[in-house]
Amino acid sequence: MAPRGLAFSGALGRALSHRDARLFFLASLVAWTGLWVHRIAVTWLAWEMTGSAFWVGMVAFCDLAPAVLFSPIAGAVADRMDRVRLTMISQAVIGLQAAVVGLLIAGDHLTIGLLLALEVVTGIAASFSQPARQSLMPGLVPRADLPAAVACNSLCFNVARFIGPAIAGPVIATWGVVPAVFVNAAAYAAATLTMPLLRVEPAQRRGHPPEGSVLAEVAAGFRYAGRHPGIGPILVFAALAAILLRGVPEILPPFVDRLFGQGPQGLAVLTAAFGIGALLSGLWVANRGRLTGSTALAIWAVAAQAAFTAGFVAAPWFPLAVLCGALIGAAGSVHGISVQTLVQSASDSAMRGRVLSLWGIITRACPAAGALALGAAGEVFGLRLPTLLATALALLVFAWGLARAGRMASAMEAPRPGA
Repeated sequence: MAPRGLAFSGALGRALSHRDARLFFLASLVAWTGLWVHRIAVTWLAWEMTGSAFWVGMVAFCDLAPAVLFSPIAGAVADRMDRVRLTMISQAVIGLQAAVVGLLIAGDHLTIGLLLALEVVTGIAASFSQPARQSLMPGLVPRADLPAAVACNSLCFNVARFIGPAIAGPVIATWGVVPAVFVNAAAYAAATLTMPLLRVEPAQRRGHPPEGSVLAEVAAGFRYAGRHPGIGPILVFAALAAILLRGVPEILPPFVDRLFGQGPQGLAVLTAAFGIGALLSGLWVANRGRLTGSTALAIWAVAAQAAFTAGFVAAPWFPLAVLCGALIGAAGSVHGISVQTLVQSASDSAMRGRVLSLWGIITRACPAAGALALGAAGEVFGLRLPTLLATALALLVFAWGLARAGRMASAMEAPRPGA
């Protein structure tokens, strides 16, 4: 018998035993594989066009930063309209944007400014897709299987983070950026077409009838999260950690080129290493299948991520950097799965979309801010010194979170009445 921590049965197997969950996660895997192929392609294209870490950071910023403005609105919309329909519309926009980017590159009409504008379009669409899709998960599995389902969602993302670069590197090196971008267009088209096949009960498909203006509901979502003794603090902790530590994975091309002298294949290897580490640690978290201890995992994972990020930029040769990249991915996956599981489980159903939209800001806008700051600082001070300073600050954030861990755990890990 396989060890319990590595068994594919148990909690993860129960989550995947549901037909709609399997369909949902398969579509996610396809879409996110295309997304990672696209990300590798456009960041490498931006590096080739400009040779500037700042502009590569701007590409990541324009993709991720719209979440600051649009995610809270998207969360309120996801709580008051058909979440399946909202997901379909937003995913279709992402696929269309990829097709437009590919056509512009093929016709030699794409400039760095136009690329940034198109990445903003994707960022807005993704801001609506994220809370809508994730709010559907409690309608796909019983509540007892929700922690494993949330972990499986993250696993799909990280499997894609392995498969996508494995596809992107050889494709870009052999045929260029255009085919890689079209892969994303096809992937999102396929994922969009699967959404009507889901059988989601009406109570989970739509959060609640409109109770006021969208802006009023946005404000209500912020108040709900801010007043919750667990959700508010864990989201603040995750936001600070994301700004300080997530910038490095978002702008890998300058690190790959300047620090290690590698090209597109090296970028693909390093990005895949992040994904492999995240996949293996995510499997372990998924098979835990319980909330107990998730707060501690979320907090200690930030300390590990800071240490491995420092090791990555200080590595004297590329294989050691690849190993550190895998460990960064592992720590980041444990942190992300744990935080998302906690806020999913602790949120009221009517508020779930809005709470998850705040998580969307953290996972999209905070890394964008970190990437932009790191890229700009890297042009002046080099890449190593700003990254090491960020890891030192992240350890201070870890100490702050550790001091509040007990109160957060009490508020989010205790069984809820009627659960």
